[in-house]
Amino acid sequence: MESFDAAGEGLRRRGATRIRGTDLVTILHSGIREAVHRLGAVAAVVYLLDEDRNELRAAMIGGGPPSVFTLPGRMDAEAPWASARAVVTGKVEVLADPGPEEAGRQHMPSYPYVALAAPVISDRHRFGAITAVRLETHGAYGTADRTGLREIGDGLAAALAELAESGAVVAPGPTPLLVPILSPETDTDMPGWGLPGVPGSVGASLEYPLRRLAEMLNQATTMDEVVRAARSYVVSPFRARSLVLASASEGRLWVLGHCGVSSGVVRNVHGIRLDARTPAAEAVRGRPLFISEGRLPAADSDIFDDESQAEAYLPLSGSRSYFIDLPPTGGRHAVGVCCLSFEGPRDFPPEERAVLSTMAGWLGAAVKRVELSAEQRAVAESLQRRLLPSTLCEVPQLTTTARFRPATGTSKVGGDWYDVIKAPGERVVLVVGDVEGHALESTAVMSQARTAVTSYATEGHSPSAVIDRTGRLLAALGMEQLVTCCVIALDTADGMAEVALAGHPAPLVQRPDGTIGTLEAPANLPLGVTLSHVYEGREHVVEPGSVLMLYSDGLIGCDGTDPEVRARALFGSSSRETGGDLEQLADGLIADVLGPHQRRDDAVLLLACYEDAGGEGSQRAGSLHIQQRDLHGVKAARAFVDDRLNSWGLAEVSDTLRLIVSEIVTNALIHAGSDVDVRLRAFADHVRLEVRDSDSNPPVPSPLALSEEENARAEHGRGLLIVEALSGQWNTSPNGRGKTVWLDVAVPDA
Repeated sequence: MESFDAAGEGLRRRGATRIRGTDLVTILHSGIREAVHRLGAVAAVVYLLDEDRNELRAAMIGGGPPSVFTLPGRMDAEAPWASARAVVTGKVEVLADPGPEEAGRQHMPSYPYVALAAPVISDRHRFGAITAVRLETHGAYGTADRTGLREIGDGLAAALAELAESGAVVAPGPTPLLVPILSPETDTDMPGWGLPGVPGSVGASLEYPLRRLAEMLNQATTMDEVVRAARSYVVSPFRARSLVLASASEGRLWVLGHCGVSSGVVRNVHGIRLDARTPAAEAVRGRPLFISEGRLPAADSDIFDDESQAEAYLPLSGSRSYFIDLPPTGGRHAVGVCCLSFEGPRDFPPEERAVLSTMAGWLGAAVKRVELSAEQRAVAESLQRRLLPSTLCEVPQLTTTARFRPATGTSKVGGDWYDVIKAPGERVVLVVGDVEGHALESTAVMSQARTAVTSYATEGHSPSAVIDRTGRLLAALGMEQLVTCCVIALDTADGMAEVALAGHPAPLVQRPDGTIGTLEAPANLPLGVTLSHVYEGREHVVEPGSVLMLYSDGLIGCDGTDPEVRARALFGSSSRETGGDLEQLADGLIADVLGPHQRRDDAVLLLACYEDAGGEGSQRAGSLHIQQRDLHGVKAARAFVDDRLNSWGLAEVSDTLRLIVSEIVTNALIHAGSDVDVRLRAFADHVRLEVRDSDSNPPVPSPLALSEEENARAEHGRGLLIVEALSGQWNTSPNGRGKTVWLDVAVPDA
């Protein structure tokens, strides 16, 4: 660098602060202590060039906590930072409040600061730079500050040159040495923090919630856990009234989580444009904004509250990856904003501003991580659901329903599946399987196993032959994951059922008298293991009126109870509560696995109710399949309902059900974008209508929408108000890749 000879000549002409010491540590400590006290800095650092002379590393950092932890540990020698520029130019350099974009790109402190750097260069040696950091509220560095730091840098250079010429190594260590140095400006008493009169007590007290917040955020996997961490170590120690976390996307701010008395803040933040002239929008585009006294609109009106309050708006930014381009200007903004409100007026001392801004940076990193995990999970769930059957095969003598709940403890996909397959003759094959692990490989194996089982079952093979052939196929393909499976082939003509297991829990049966039993079968080994013998099954007779329950082990959790005992208890209690209604029974069974401690694995449930082939029920059921985007599908559904009800002598409920089916099928065709299946069943006292599609989003009745956009999204739900008014009861249940909307209409004088 051509400028160093000139810089060295300049050093000889200028005075230098005398730095004494016989070793590197003592010399560095003397210079940093002088910089902190002379400039009133919160921290000072000496950067030394590494052995390759292309990187500056922090050799020693001095100051008060938590400021000493926010300074970068290393930087490229050509970086546009004050410290690096001072080494290159040989002059004193200033970096004042770089803004969020530069701070994120350079990994500088996330709070407002002013950095002043002086070169540490002698006639023959280029050592590095000394940098002092001051909070912006202490004012800009003046001429005296520049001169003072330059003299300190010159003194360091002279002392280090003498040390180097004596043969000592002048180089940074693997990590910087941290030295507590308190200046009168930074070691002040603050209400609520530390012990008055005890040096360092304020900084140590502020550092505690900062470190605890970092620990909790590192373990947070959901937005609720992020908010819980913020409530414990931001809201509580700073005595805030409320906290709101909002994400910036699609040109607007969207509330992710909140706590405290936050309804008013939520109302005024959620949905605002990023270019709006509001404190939250300004903060997400720039630096932290602290308002010592202000008023926010009340939660239920545009009238401002009479009570004044302090506010803080902090950009959520954790690293350079978390700054997003803001079209069309090409500017950048943070991933979101943290909004805090406080009761009454409040001053924000520099130390609090520094800590709160740093906390917001960590919150931003956690929010972004959780959002990315949620996006990955949504993709994973969508992929897994797409591999499940969109509809279940139906025959008059067998009513089926299924439920699937993905694991909540992982963002990866699993391998649980279920199926109902029509086999030759009067047989129906029920299948539930489980692939070990939660990875894309598990989903791939599930897809292959399901395809093989379906193919062999459709050809008419017995359950034992189905799992035997599937297992040998998977073993031949070299699959590493093991697959458990339960296959039941039920002959609906006589109730004969063959059960075959491949390391899977045995199915349960609830008989007409209410007793619950197990359809026992040899356990066999999981699929994918090379065997010298064939898989075996066992036959049972299923009584008419019985309900079969097939499930994966995720349904029964892992509370230490015997799995079969747990499954029996779950089946029995839910049956008593729901009165035997299959859809309500499925909802009741799956509801018990919604707790986070029980969702470490996917949960699959398949229920099948077998009815007497010679009874009246076989003549009082019918189904209709409507293809996707069939413009005549609604008309066909109305005609189907009318024809079936008239043939069953139930014309008195035809008008009601035709109106209902018209509304539901119209919604399904318009909003689900899939094929639609309509099923009608007549019982002694009511008629049940079921409409199935492949959209997993449940319909929501919407008598009133708040905006034109919401109105467009919610309009389809208004037809459900008609459904609710005309039917005895209705509900919507997830069903594999989609959902089932079902309802009951009472038969008059039944």
